[in-house]
Amino acid sequence: MAAGQQLKLLRNRRNITVREVEQASRRIADAKSDKRYKISNGWLTQLENGVSEPNICKLFSLSVIYHVNLSDLLRLYDIDVDNKEQYESVANPHLTQLLASGSSAHARCDLGGSIARTCLVSELATPESWSSAPCSNGNPSITHGYLGSTDRTMYPLIRPGALLDIDTSQNKLQTGSWHDEFDRPIYFVELRAAYACGWCELQGKQLLIIPHQSSATGVRGFTYPRDAEIVGRVVGYHTRCVDLKYETVARR
Repeated sequence: MAAGQQLKLLRNRRNITVREVEQASRRIADAKSDKRYKISNGWLTQLENGVSEPNICKLFSLSVIYHVNLSDLLRLYDIDVDNKEQYESVANPHLTQLLASGSSAHARCDLGGSIARTCLVSELATPESWSSAPCSNGNPSITHGYLGSTDRTMYPLIRPGALLDIDTSQNKLQTGSWHDEFDRPIYFVELRAAYACGWCELQGKQLLIIPHQSSATGVRGFTYPRDAEIVGRVVGYHTRCVDLKYETVARR
């Protein structure tokens, strides 16, 4: 339903005529000593018919007269004051910024420690914010994973609580050599009842998940493809550079 029609519906629910809206708005304008808050019946009719553009002062008067929040009227015109933080980095990409806790970018970077298991982001309850994850670049093959707070398989290269960009088009193990640990492919693996993330090797029918040599985690083997399936290759990750537990101790 168009915004103007929704405004008309609000007025009708209050059983108020456009003439009565004009009279009420005149009283508000007089109280504020500001004519911008006055609504003519002609302007309101045009607004409801989608001819006139909304005006912030007049919308304020309507919010008072209709007994609704001004923010709710703004949302009729696709203006949500509660999500303005997510556009700060768009408006000022050259600035280093603190992101508000409600913004989508902050949500992507601050799940660490809150979820113990490794999982696909699509399984989380939080999420329209994930659709704009940094490394997607509009690629439909990219999905996103979360490394559980107890999953130290790739520590310290990828720390628990990291957010992962996964290319699902790369769901076959690469064979060959690599130059270093950064060049070696990392895979996100579905284990039927859980997920895992790590370097992988296939030995016969056994898929081996190889941990980072510094992680103090052992190699795990699963029957492939019955008990393990490769979701895709990890092509990006967003991880802390400081462990939460050490960060907490340092602040004491």
